[in-house]
Amino acid sequence: MFVDTAKVSLKAGKGGDGAVSFRHEIYIPKGGPDGGDGGKGGSIIFVADKDTNTLLDFRYNPELKAEDGKNGSGTRSAGRSGKDLIVEVPIGTIVKRDGKVIADLTHDREQAVIARGGDGGFGNAHFKSSTRQTPIIHELGEPGEEFEAEIELKLLADVGLVGLPNAGKSTFLSVVTNAKPEIADYPFTTITPNLGVATIDGKDLLIADIPGLIEGASEGKGLGHAFLRHVDRTAVLLHLIDVYNDDAGEAYKTIRSELEKYSDLKNRPEIIALTKCEGLDEEIIKLQMSTIIAINPEAKIYTISSSAHQGLDELLRALRTAVEENKETIVDVEEEVEEDIPTIALSPDEFKDTWEVTKDENDVYHVTGEKIEKFARQTDYDNYESLNRLRDIMKKLGIRAELTNQGAGPESIIEISGHEFTLVEDW
Repeated sequence: MFVDTAKVSLKAGKGGDGAVSFRHEIYIPKGGPDGGDGGKGGSIIFVADKDTNTLLDFRYNPELKAEDGKNGSGTRSAGRSGKDLIVEVPIGTIVKRDGKVIADLTHDREQAVIARGGDGGFGNAHFKSSTRQTPIIHELGEPGEEFEAEIELKLLADVGLVGLPNAGKSTFLSVVTNAKPEIADYPFTTITPNLGVATIDGKDLLIADIPGLIEGASEGKGLGHAFLRHVDRTAVLLHLIDVYNDDAGEAYKTIRSELEKYSDLKNRPEIIALTKCEGLDEEIIKLQMSTIIAINPEAKIYTISSSAHQGLDELLRALRTAVEENKETIVDVEEEVEEDIPTIALSPDEFKDTWEVTKDENDVYHVTGEKIEKFARQTDYDNYESLNRLRDIMKKLGIRAELTNQGAGPESIIEISGHEFTLVEDW
């Protein structure tokens, strides 16, 4: 079974909690704080693997969870970090979050952090100072990222085969490569993309056979709509047209029309091959070629017979030349796109100090901002000193002043990152 789209629930590991602990040793009556930090939660990392061909595993395992970090303990012992979850995916896998691309894996062993594990919390040893000799403050581990990802596979190939059903694509692929597609004399034999490697003059060509297109495929008709994505990244398109078609030009026009409606494929370099030409009258072949040239005067047309092994080497050499001439352009486009892809860093080095305070109809004040929300997620709200530390941070960032300006009082409810607490009298 070939699977080229999937949805999967991701949950990165939670960071471990920092410990509250004090040194207890004989003859040392007032040992200081020695609570260790929590370990970092494991992240979920996707790695492109040339030996993985489908997204089928996600259908059977739609939930992925990385290991949580361990809690800190006494004697300044830090908790162990959670193990990252490494997931191998096919080359050409795209990962989306809320419809936006967050990773695009186009090379073998390329990897991307898809869901970041939460940071571990500080233990109370971290908070000792000259004015605070016995702190009972600690931080909770930060939750790991959790969301549903949309995964899509776009095959990466040098040559993409396109054509109407029964044009001879599967037979061509089976003869010139090591692929073993299903072949039969009826439309839509191929219902999944197939990949094969052809070798010509000591050089390899990776060829993808795409299920047959029909008119309206770009709008979802037939089988083509689900697989048109697989020709997106091919350097050259090979149009295969059955020479016994009533009108080869019309068949060519149908395929071109569907490709023009999908992405930028109308500009992709192309070569045309009339198939099943063995033993056919030369005049009929010339007539069919003329109907294609009438539509595209610059068309490069070859005549082949896959079953009789006629014209294949000449066609493969032409494809090899076209790929070499155009592959760099495709690579440059991919790299240009990748620069615009928002990626999730394993551990952000900086947090913006920008924040915003808003008030809703229930007089609850909502505070948002990358830095303050991170502190809020790691605050132990059952610990008075820990909560007061969050208030001190809000004061230093200027959030307290803005709350006062907007009318917040001692009993006002403040909400940050899903946690609510009230302003107190000492404010």
